[in-house]
Amino acid sequence: MPRTHPGSSRLKLSTRRDVVQSMTAFAHVPVLCDEVVAWFAPVPAGWVVDATLGGAGHARAILDAHPHLSVLGIDRDPAAIDAATARLAPYGTRAQVVRARFDDLARVVSGRVVSGVLLDLGVSSVQFDEPGRGFSYRSDAPLDMRMDPTSGFSAAEVLQLASVDEVARILRQYGDERFAFRIATAIVREREANRPVDTTLRLVEVVTAAIPAATRRTGGHPAKRSFQAIRIAVNAELDVLGPTVDAAIDSLIGNGRLVVISYHSGEDRIVKDRLRLAETGGCTCPPGLPCTCGALPRGRALRRSVTRPGQAEITTNRRAASALARVFVKFDSTATPTSNPQGANR
Repeated sequence: MPRTHPGSSRLKLSTRRDVVQSMTAFAHVPVLCDEVVAWFAPVPAGWVVDATLGGAGHARAILDAHPHLSVLGIDRDPAAIDAATARLAPYGTRAQVVRARFDDLARVVSGRVVSGVLLDLGVSSVQFDEPGRGFSYRSDAPLDMRMDPTSGFSAAEVLQLASVDEVARILRQYGDERFAFRIATAIVREREANRPVDTTLRLVEVVTAAIPAATRRTGGHPAKRSFQAIRIAVNAELDVLGPTVDAAIDSLIGNGRLVVISYHSGEDRIVKDRLRLAETGGCTCPPGLPCTCGALPRGRALRRSVTRPGQAEITTNRRAASALARVFVKFDSTATPTSNPQGANR
């Protein structure tokens, strides 16, 4: 019999246990899953890039439904990578997983035939539900909020280093928080008094105390907007979204599709603007007149309005309530438009 190291069986058991725990932790219901599967049904054979892989819920549904497609999953979260790798193992070479940020998409997909790209934005419900990650205002934990906990500044470090004006800008720009300056002033005042805001419940306390009592009684949890804003800033979510949408369109072959699921107006605004630019080709001609600027539309929106989950899905999956999906279809070939693309899309 082959000799084994005395600790090898325990090591293997521990490794298996870690994988099982990761899979269990990242077990969640993907938003708009049936719709995503249907949107990718007509695309040519090739790779669908799930650039926000998470627990691989969308990826598995796509692989199960469409034998002509393979999935390349990208995620920055090490726990998500472990769970998704285990879940996608049965699909063999049809599924590959890469740890990277989604704004590194162009490098990751280089040399592949990309038939589709999926961006399911924001933070997964699993990350919210794991208290130690510091995303949730409902349980006490170190104030981290990093999607990749091995790099960058934590939320606590950002609040420790940023000025009043910078904290206020983050809260206003990323959370539409109307009491941004009051909250920022309170955070910095606590910091200067040697009472750093370094846990989730400390942040909840400071934010809640800074908001007028009458306002606290309406509109949901008083710290919701602040948590959203700080998380977005920590992970540079909106900074990299526009270039990622552009890179996704660049990577697609003809008749390929980009699907983007957003969860708040700031995300959707960026996505809408980038898709409109791709639709018009950047046409600068006056609406209603023939195009003379040479703009070449790159594709079209599958439908003008966003797609929202139905009430049945929202009832079973609360995270779906704020979801907004847009689908872009890349043209098979570009040609000089016969009409003004700018006017056609107004």
